[in-house]
Amino acid sequence: MPELPEVETVRNELAPHVIGRRITGLTFEWDGIVKKIPVEDFRDGVIGQEILALDRRGKYLLFRLSSGQYMIIHLKMTGSLLVQKTGDELPRFTRAVIHLDNATDIVFRDPRKFGVMRLVKDPASIVGKLGPEPLKDDFTIGVFRERLVNRKAPMKALLCDQNVIAGIGSMYADEVMFDTGIYPVRLPESLSDEEKDHLYEAIRRILWAAIENKGASINTYYRPDGSEGTAHFEFNVAHRGGQPCNVCGTPIERMVVRGRGTYYCPKCQLDKSR
Repeated sequence: MPELPEVETVRNELAPHVIGRRITGLTFEWDGIVKKIPVEDFRDGVIGQEILALDRRGKYLLFRLSSGQYMIIHLKMTGSLLVQKTGDELPRFTRAVIHLDNATDIVFRDPRKFGVMRLVKDPASIVGKLGPEPLKDDFTIGVFRERLVNRKAPMKALLCDQNVIAGIGSMYADEVMFDTGIYPVRLPESLSDEEKDHLYEAIRRILWAAIENKGASINTYYRPDGSEGTAHFEFNVAHRGGQPCNVCGTPIERMVVRGRGTYYCPKCQLDKSR
């Protein structure tokens, strides 16, 4: 958390507030949020710059500045970007504040201090190794099948591997595999062409639906206006351990796959290795 739908929602809702605005100041409540360069160098490179565009790559937000550099923000597990008027009381866990020229602040709130801010000339230095964007037109079924060739990791881990496909995390990987009836530790070489096609379609459909629902507010994710998303109300397995499956009534179980908590229905997603 946040994953592609949450970060895309932030981009969509933050863009009207920041594009065309000039950054007039930066306040850091925790200097550790800036990586790779000294905080003062970051501040010098950002203050006074106009934000020309705001894009998303995987789970990263890319602010294109008038200097030609990019301010890149990764919300990580618990980060949020909140819009408020300059002078309003800052929320708890504020780590940084971006001050704009229209008396608006962008507040980076992050309870667990995992979030990151970077300033780079070339965004490829940060996002260049990411896999394809699953919602782009050039992400075809052929591209998806190619990404699975010679992969030895279980499907849950592959779907979460940002170098394989960008933006999918644990929640939506669980939902995709439930939708396709695939046991989380199945290997890609065991999948039929029909299962691969179903996976491809489910990835795109489930991610688009989550964006329409403004992301999932399972824990600490908030939209820029401070409201919550509703995508989690549509979840079948993710974060529903012990609850009955919406399809068959069997209690949802949890396992750990390559260090990630994984939710699945043991009846709808049969372990075909047994």
